[in-house]
Amino acid sequence: YAILSQNRVGGGGTYYRISHASVSTKTPMTFGLFVPSRYVTNITEKSDNKTNVPVIFWLSGLTCDDTNFAQKAGARAFLAGEKEGVAIVMPDTSPRGDNSVPNVDSYDLGIGAGFYVNATKAPYSTHYHMYNYVTIELPNLLKEHFSIGKDNLRSITGHSMGGHGALTIAIKDPSNWVSVSAFSPICNPTNCPWGKKAFENYFGSVEIGKAHDATALLSERSTPIAEFDDILIDQGDADNFLTEKQLLPENLVEAAGRCGQKVTLRMQKGYDHSYFFIASFIEDHVSFHGKRLQKRSAQILASKAAANDFASTAGKPITCQAMVARGPKQPLSLETITVAPPKAGEVRVKVIANALCHTDVYTLDGHDPEGLFPSILGHEAGCIVESVGEGVTSVQVGDHVIPCYTPQCAAPSCIFCQSPKTNLCPQIRGTQGQGLMPDGTVRFTDKDGKPIYHFMGCSTMSEYTVLAEISCAKISKELALEKACLFGCGVSTGLGAVWNTCKVEVDSSVAVFGLGAVGLAVIQGAKMAGASRIIAVDINPEKFAAAVALGATDTVDSSKLDKPVQAHIVEMTKWGVDYTFDCTGNVNVMRAALECAHRGWGTSCVIGVAASGHEISTRPFQLVTGRTWKGTAFGGFKSRRDVPKLVQRCIDGKLPVDHFITHTLDGVDKTNDAIEALHGGECLRAVVRY
Repeated sequence: YAILSQNRVGGGGTYYRISHASVSTKTPMTFGLFVPSRYVTNITEKSDNKTNVPVIFWLSGLTCDDTNFAQKAGARAFLAGEKEGVAIVMPDTSPRGDNSVPNVDSYDLGIGAGFYVNATKAPYSTHYHMYNYVTIELPNLLKEHFSIGKDNLRSITGHSMGGHGALTIAIKDPSNWVSVSAFSPICNPTNCPWGKKAFENYFGSVEIGKAHDATALLSERSTPIAEFDDILIDQGDADNFLTEKQLLPENLVEAAGRCGQKVTLRMQKGYDHSYFFIASFIEDHVSFHGKRLQKRSAQILASKAAANDFASTAGKPITCQAMVARGPKQPLSLETITVAPPKAGEVRVKVIANALCHTDVYTLDGHDPEGLFPSILGHEAGCIVESVGEGVTSVQVGDHVIPCYTPQCAAPSCIFCQSPKTNLCPQIRGTQGQGLMPDGTVRFTDKDGKPIYHFMGCSTMSEYTVLAEISCAKISKELALEKACLFGCGVSTGLGAVWNTCKVEVDSSVAVFGLGAVGLAVIQGAKMAGASRIIAVDINPEKFAAAVALGATDTVDSSKLDKPVQAHIVEMTKWGVDYTFDCTGNVNVMRAALECAHRGWGTSCVIGVAASGHEISTRPFQLVTGRTWKGTAFGGFKSRRDVPKLVQRCIDGKLPVDHFITHTLDGVDKTNDAIEALHGGECLRAVVRY
């Protein structure tokens, strides 16, 4: 294959045009490919260990080639693809090339009108094999070269003739597709002029065309298609081809009703057959497929994890790979370690994915007064329970869990767990701060048998780790752990600061200082809470686009101001803003955030962790005049109770988190690469899959 061109597109992903010699059509073929920003290395790097990328196939309609969709609807589609973390592939509608490819002077037959079938009648039978191209050759090329759509992690949609192709391809072989949708599809081609003309020329018979007719295929069924919980179809009621009986969606709906297949047909008032129509609703379709692809991805990963014979390791030490922090300001060391079995009240887990948090780097750089060496860092992970110690009842082998550095013992005698005012359970705080398990010992030893300290009660930069039961939040298996891991720290902290610690109200004004993952989570949470004005503050203007996409109404580059940023924000708002959030860990920024909180009632929340020995200060008058200064840990969420709820909201599509994952790497040994990416300034979360 050859990459003909590539363009950076909205949201940060890349659009490629790629050509190759097709064995199906016996011609050169060109396809478009959008790849979300976190997966661009799948295209640019040669590796046998690439992340599996879910993909949506887009099939275009009559007269189109591989570029029409990208040029006319790509802006919205690619933004949605970036948000959902899915690639979008856009094949051509027919073979093209020299005079050997037969064509006629007609828009609805020949070049640009391949109808996604394998022609059997001359002169089309040599080259017009678009069904094989879309269902076999192109998927194999994407899997082999780019690790896109492996394990059948792909969905399909299209428009008009492409909608016909999407429906028939998915219905004929549902096991190869996660979901299917369509815009203005030709639903019953054996009963419309377009379809009859195509089938007579490509097959020599309209009757043979029934094998490529969605209505006819559903009519043959007596039961719904188990793989498809719904088929989404959008149709404009001002579409002239609808009135000309070319599309016939009513026939498809009737056939679906007879076999019990759910079809959601949305008649869109005033819309025609054009790309304006597609662009208006393409985000709904990407979301429709993205949600289902995400669920299937989680099922695939869970199935692969379940294949591990955990029974063979229960009660025994496990030897595995880990990244060990041997000292401050030193690169992590890839080492073979031994992880002891869990003791009473403990859980040993297999780490599936770990997201790098600034707190890990903060400790590695020697800024944490509690930082101990040698240790295994990491505290934002998604794991599967491998074995449990005596007395553990809340989780069992095979459960998916998020390790939580803020535990929740939930004991009736714990005044902290029983109070709605805090989440700061102190049950294991004494030993956790010393890098030890609750019994005062460690579960990690190096190759020489020497102990390695734990970190924040988690230590997830290891293929296996041991946690206190009260630090394990059991979550649904429907969300892939490479996404669920984000709820282990930064994202939850930012959301909770808004929803729990400050309880931001509808129509409030907010200022957010620092636009890393935590700051963007604050913006997302404030938008969801109904804040009417959200001011995003940073010294890197390249971060503003992401902030605006999540709901920021104003952006401020504080490095370019000729006055203190707090004075600037007070001028912008007259009296300051209702709520301010420091997400930097800089004590000077903490002061600025307080001093632009609204006179009389403003609240400022400290989220960022300052370096050891630093102190905050302000004039007492700032507090006397009605401002409140507070802080938050893990956003005030009670970990074992609330993290599962956050994960479920994500599964339900109400709390997207894909936009936080800017880098994905494979193998625990890639953790130093993740640290380098975080230092680079363009990384929000680098997720390392083990």
